Amino acid sequence: MQADKDKAKNLDGIVVTARSGVDVRTKAETSYSITTIDEDRLRMQAPTSVTEAMKSVPGFWVEASGGEASGNIRARGIPVDGYGSVNLLEDGVPVQHDPALGYLNADQAFRLDETIERIEVVRGGPSSVFYSNAPAGAINFIPRQVGDTAEGLFKFTVGDYGMERGDFWVGTPVGDGWKLGMGGFYRKDNGIRDPKFPANDGGQIRINLAKQFENGSFSVDYKHMDDKVALYLGIPMRTLPNGDIRAVPGFDGNYGTLAGPETEHIQMKMGDGSLYNFDNTEGTHVKRDQVTIKFDHDLIDDWKLAESFRYSNTQTQRNGVFPNALSSGTAFLATAQKAVNSYLPAGTAGLQLRYVDNPSQVFNLANQNGNALVVQAGLRGVTMPVNEFDNDTRILRKFELGGQTHDVTFGYYYAHFNQDFSRYSSVALTDAQDNARLLDLVAVNAAGQPIAKLTDNGIYRYGYEWEHAGGKSTTNAFYLSDEWQVTDNLRIDGGARWEQVNTRGQTETKQTVNQGTFATSNILNGTGVFVPYDHTFSKLGWTLGANWQFSPNSGVFARWTPTFRLPNLSSYITSPTATPITQTMDLGEVGYKYTDRQFDVYATAFYTKYNNVGFSNYVFNATSNSSTVQQGYADTKTKGLELEGSWFPSQFFDVQLTATYQDPTYQGLRYTEIVNGAPVLRDYVGNQLIRVPKVSYRVVPGVNLLNGKLRLQVAYEYEGERFVDTANSVRLPSYDVWSASARYDVSQHCSLYLYGDNLTNSLGLTEGNPRAGELQSADAGANTFIARPILGRAYRFAIMYRF
Repeated sequence: MQADKDKAKNLDGIVVTARSGVDVRTKAETSYSITTIDEDRLRMQAPTSVTEAMKSVPGFWVEASGGEASGNIRARGIPVDGYGSVNLLEDGVPVQHDPALGYLNADQAFRLDETIERIEVVRGGPSSVFYSNAPAGAINFIPRQVGDTAEGLFKFTVGDYGMERGDFWVGTPVGDGWKLGMGGFYRKDNGIRDPKFPANDGGQIRINLAKQFENGSFSVDYKHMDDKVALYLGIPMRTLPNGDIRAVPGFDGNYGTLAGPETEHIQMKMGDGSLYNFDNTEGTHVKRDQVTIKFDHDLIDDWKLAESFRYSNTQTQRNGVFPNALSSGTAFLATAQKAVNSYLPAGTAGLQLRYVDNPSQVFNLANQNGNALVVQAGLRGVTMPVNEFDNDTRILRKFELGGQTHDVTFGYYYAHFNQDFSRYSSVALTDAQDNARLLDLVAVNAAGQPIAKLTDNGIYRYGYEWEHAGGKSTTNAFYLSDEWQVTDNLRIDGGARWEQVNTRGQTETKQTVNQGTFATSNILNGTGVFVPYDHTFSKLGWTLGANWQFSPNSGVFARWTPTFRLPNLSSYITSPTATPITQTMDLGEVGYKYTDRQFDVYATAFYTKYNNVGFSNYVFNATSNSSTVQQGYADTKTKGLELEGSWFPSQFFDVQLTATYQDPTYQGLRYTEIVNGAPVLRDYVGNQLIRVPKVSYRVVPGVNLLNGKLRLQVAYEYEGERFVDTANSVRLPSYDVWSASARYDVSQHCSLYLYGDNLTNSLGLTEGNPRAGELQSADAGANTFIARPILGRAYRFAIMYRF
């Protein structure tokens, strides 16, 4: 684990992502932008989630404030949530054919552990030729390979938030050329934002068996995951007179969460008379079995076959306490008075809020918790089982023609999955404090005594959301690529992909049920009538790039890629009559790369034009306690610069840098909204894309001491100003984050690690409240609002033993 005596070697690594061919390519030889995160760099960063690992990738704006899963990545300015513009790969095969299935991001079905050796991240380029649903890039987590001798590692990590975690990996030859690998992890912790019950609990295990034959190779990999992770949502924030944004009084912005014991477990009444078991200890609970088979074989006349197959069965339950609306207690009672008027008994003189766990305690409208705020919290439960089968077949051959070489691939990709989807949500009333307490709305007489309870143990409305649907998706794609070596220094890469997707299924229609009380008077429920859908879409995309390697350690590249993203099953599964359209885009990049023993740099200028971006704007109406949907389409245009580099001036000191400057704007985003009965034109052309900063960078200096046995490094991140909505009416200020890590090699086999995350307890806001609307936020102009900061300061310590 000593410092690399050869200094900079980042551009010398072999690249396997977003290309196919008989020959191998190094990072220095690629004609597109790629970031490689090797084993040592990954361990020193020690990301706590898939999304967190992407912080060292230029051109990516990542949001990891939601916990270990359900992150957001926006690549090169594309304003798509979750993993809607990049695909997540494991060993070159999609973790999930569609990484953005609505409430089912691919990062929910994947966990990072010590079975992963390195990460390759392609931004734009040819990723959309080789993979479905990867218009802006592909993230490839590459597992460890077993060597010719037995080896392994064990790692135990503890954290100051109750974390205990064990990782292991062992690999060994097992006779007759076969190699066996096994690894995984288990961890349990309370979460940095402690809900007062175990937030993260579970793990995974994988077994791999592989053999290298004279004319090919074969491997089979099985992985089982059973893991629960907390879903962190926004918290109440306030703008101070000096412009600073802090959590409201009575709430800890770094460690607080609305979720707590009182919203941990609630039996929610449903419209059919049954009960929905809302268990927030489940968080995002994924049970997944995955089998991957890979087979390579040399055919006749120098042709080669490469086959990849993956089957997965994923059961996901996703529960969370969503802060739908925030208001003062006084304002809430004024609104509630109109809503409950017909349910008030005779003798009612007014309304009060009282605590469910202590009915004699009246909510102080002047200063409860120091803020006097009430939250209408959505207790949302989503169930999503998915069965998926993916297969990728490639035929490869390298040949000479006219003194030049062509490395050609013909590919066929097939994916089929079945998905069911059910959702049920109720509105609970809580106060605004860490581990919020439930409130009841009560009618009182002239003496201030309660005479009727209008809510049901804190539930203001049962069933404001209800969905029941299921569907199937089948994708067929044909693609080809050619790496044409024109001269020793010049190579031209080209490729094309034609893809077709069929989505079909049925969605149950909804009706409103009144069970006689205010809380049960407006429950959404199924009708027993299903609306079918069956749609087919197809599109052709292509890419053309060139790489001029004018010296072994220096070169330039350029690429142009018109590509697409077809509608997916989520486009219909809750909206069977919807008419989504294919999103198309043009991606361009020009780059320069250089490496030597002390220095490497990767600089890229990029251009992204994204067409027909769909905006489903879910707005929670605090008066009617319901969600409405605004649908819009627009184009975006982003021009930017990316920089990635490392400097090794001596064996004692080095520094790594990633930086992005971009100008992300909306094009053609206009729509008419009815306001007070009159049409109002909303024109957001030229506005900055939501939640995407113009400037961001990350600097990681480090020192190697004691002949390389001790490694110390710090990481400084800066994220520029962003906006919550397309109207740019709610600003998220710029912020910075300091982190640090250390490694000490006790011996050749044993190492100690220390990590400190967010050392200064930054309150950087990654998003506002999507429930307030992302076209034009209802929080515009509000002094108090909902937003989600990054996680507070945390420390971890690990010991690793290698053999």
